Amino acid sequence: MTAATQKIIVLRFSAMGDVAMAASVLKEFCEQNPAVELIMVSRPAFKPFFDHIPNLLFHPIQPKTTHKGIAGLYRLYRELYSYKPDAVADLHDNLRSRAISSFFRLGGTKIRRIDKGRAEKKALTRTDKKVFKPLRKTVERYADVFRELGFDIKLSHKIKKSPLEIPAKAHHLFTNKTAKKVGISPFAQHVYKIYALEKMEEVIASLSRLGYELFIFGGGETEQGIAGNWAKTYKNTYNLIGTFNLTEELAIISNLDVMLSMDSSGMHMASLVGVPVVSVWGPTHPYAGFLGYGQLESDCIQIDHPARPNSIFGNKPCLCGVENCIDLIKPETIVNKIKEKLNG
Repeated sequence: MTAATQKIIVLRFSAMGDVAMAASVLKEFCEQNPAVELIMVSRPAFKPFFDHIPNLLFHPIQPKTTHKGIAGLYRLYRELYSYKPDAVADLHDNLRSRAISSFFRLGGTKIRRIDKGRAEKKALTRTDKKVFKPLRKTVERYADVFRELGFDIKLSHKIKKSPLEIPAKAHHLFTNKTAKKVGISPFAQHVYKIYALEKMEEVIASLSRLGYELFIFGGGETEQGIAGNWAKTYKNTYNLIGTFNLTEELAIISNLDVMLSMDSSGMHMASLVGVPVVSVWGPTHPYAGFLGYGQLESDCIQIDHPARPNSIFGNKPCLCGVENCIDLIKPETIVNKIKEKLNG
């Protein structure tokens, strides 16, 4: 680590995809500002996103134990204060991050906070008088916080393929050097963002028949069971859920040719390690600013409908009519886009 002339506390605690997006921005920030040291504050589970970023220290927040409540947040403030930071970059703007940054402000430390563009997002998702236009990308909103603190940062908006070392227990998945390798992240935190599982199974069946090797990521016990059944049924299909930790998953993803994902953390993890993503969208929309860093809008598969988008986070049901807009997407549309990415 080079000698730091300035130290910046960075706050972004959740959700997984947002933290991964923040990591993409911090990676470019550190490359362009090598004399600045960042102290990234987030949940311990997300530390692997930041392991390969120079001049960055990771400081965990434990919101359910050590740092619970206002007394716990003050304890976290005292821990962070020991770094003697020059400024705080609040990339979250929630109650916890506001409390911590307020403690710093009272001590005279410079604070800058993300502008989430709430009014614009409301206009984009409302039913009446919808203002349908692309909003500022979330990654640029993150970068704006550092610009307001006086730093130069110019985002490339390009993915950089950076294969990591394949974990030893995953070597058997990479013995075939000629087959194209496709990651599939078919699940999401909110059910409305998930492509119908029977249609996703059609996609998997088609990709398997084409001779691609398929790696299924993301989920808990229920999803593990679903993915396990797919792996048993279709040739060259592997269920990775519950088998690898986040560090290992990132390393595996970094060695794939393409990722198929919902509007979810799988897209942002692939972006972080430079893998192109074919993404499937329902009640949410890339215009809200959450497309994976460096990914192409032309690789987003979605239905045009005047009711879209009706949700920023995907926590509201589709308003497109009898059938959810995401389920109007044909499996062959997804398969053809993946073929195009792999053969292009």
